[in-house]
Amino acid sequence: MQIDTATHTAINLEQGGRARKLFAAVVLAALDDAIIDDRKYGNGPEQIARWARSRDGREVLSCAGIDPNERAVTGLMDFVAKGVKTSQALSREEGERRALAETEWG
Repeated sequence: MQIDTATHTAINLEQGGRARKLFAAVVLAALDDAIIDDRKYGNGPEQIARWARSRDGREVLSCAGIDPNERAVTGLMDFVAKGVKTSQALSREEGERRALAETEWG
């Protein structure tokens, strides 16, 4: 069985997307860990900044499709400082997006 170029490209793009999602899940887990550290020890933003600036953290952020620059680090620190777990923030964002779509179309 021979796979044509278009199919091969589509398979590679799909695998790349799955890998990006996997690394994004690692970033979300790191955020949740930093939020827990912040609640326990009060050092969550510093912990996520240390991780994001580390070689491994920069690699994970890059693989997740996030440019590991200082602006991104500051954003991660701000997110942790708010103390809202990622699952709650994502579900809230989805609810707000749906409500906005309903008002625009309804």
